[in-house]
Amino acid sequence: MRFRLAIFDIDGTLVDSFGWFCSVLNEVAERHDFRKIETAADIERMRGLDTRGILRDLEVPIWKVPAIARDMRAMKLNAGLGLFDGAAAMLEVLHRRDTTLAIVSSDNEDSIRRALGETARFISHYRCGASLFGKAGKLREVIRATEIPASEAIYIGDETRDAAAARKAGLRFAAVNWGYASPAVLAACAPDAVLDRISDIETLFG
Repeated sequence: MRFRLAIFDIDGTLVDSFGWFCSVLNEVAERHDFRKIETAADIERMRGLDTRGILRDLEVPIWKVPAIARDMRAMKLNAGLGLFDGAAAMLEVLHRRDTTLAIVSSDNEDSIRRALGETARFISHYRCGASLFGKAGKLREVIRATEIPASEAIYIGDETRDAAAARKAGLRFAAVNWGYASPAVLAACAPDAVLDRISDIETLFG
């Protein structure tokens, strides 16, 4: 089917931030006292885990997550991150097709708008600052604000928690294979669509 509402995650879905994340992770680990990443194999192992598995792997207790997230959001504000190649053109195509576009993310809106640049004008709804496992509520807020039925909306993301949030909110989920989580761990979430290229997103919308 074709959807009327596209709700996007930001990091790893529209914004190319995984390299930056890996580059600052050990600094944050030292500050918040959790296990550091030592090798490229460690990074690949993390990509194959779900969100809770990553926390266990890094030895991060759940009570530390809000402070770590705040710290990383503050660092990211001035990181100068941008969109994946083709993302701006894709958003413009969807906008021209009268698709309603929204962002649901754990990041803050200012950081997201900086990364989107001029394409921020295509986004009608921002629901930002979600807790690690709090995206479902933000997704429901977008559905209420747009008055578009959940059956005509899809959440597009790159992590297992995105898939879980979409299911909890009663939405379909499209998994992108260029983000933080590995294609294999996303496939295990039984997404409604699997996207290998940015341009594949356009096929979901008339």
